[in-house]
Amino acid sequence: MTASTDGDYLIRAIRADEWAAVKRLRLVALRDPLADIAFLESYDDALGRPDSFYQERAARSAAEPSDARQFIAETADGEWAGTATMLIEEAGTMDWAGFPVERRQGHVVGVFVRPEHRGVGLVKALFDAGAQWARDRGAERVRLLVHGENPRAQGAYRKAGFVPSGVLVPFFKDEAETEVEFVLEWPA
Repeated sequence: MTASTDGDYLIRAIRADEWAAVKRLRLVALRDPLADIAFLESYDDALGRPDSFYQERAARSAAEPSDARQFIAETADGEWAGTATMLIEEAGTMDWAGFPVERRQGHVVGVFVRPEHRGVGLVKALFDAGAQWARDRGAERVRLLVHGENPRAQGAYRKAGFVPSGVLVPFFKDEAETEVEFVLEWPA
């Protein structure tokens, strides 16, 4: 699946042999000033993972069928400007935080756009590609969780068509803080 944005970007799924680029972009993302409230892992944790971890992650994303797909925004010169990963959550299961999944849905994770590429619509383009992929696999909606104190991300998600669902989840690093569920619904 590929799509273009208004700029000079190609939105596409990663390939299995691109694991080193997956690792590089993840490490850049984990250096973002808001990384500690935006990502489950730390820079040091990600840096310490063996290459096999990233190889398996890329292979899983590129496989068919798959329950996860990582999308990137690629510039004309091949730079990866941003990424988002879509997971499929099955109805009747529990999500990563231990909450029940009531219907088949996509769950967006790992969202990052390099600072020099922000504000040009890449989050929406990445989400559109991920949502279409999830919808093609029978997802009834797409959701994501964002820290209550991350207004930059919340604004980007709203621009992409997501709205708060009213569900609050304790932040995994500090249960005194919350994450807000945002959803993108489409007609049945």
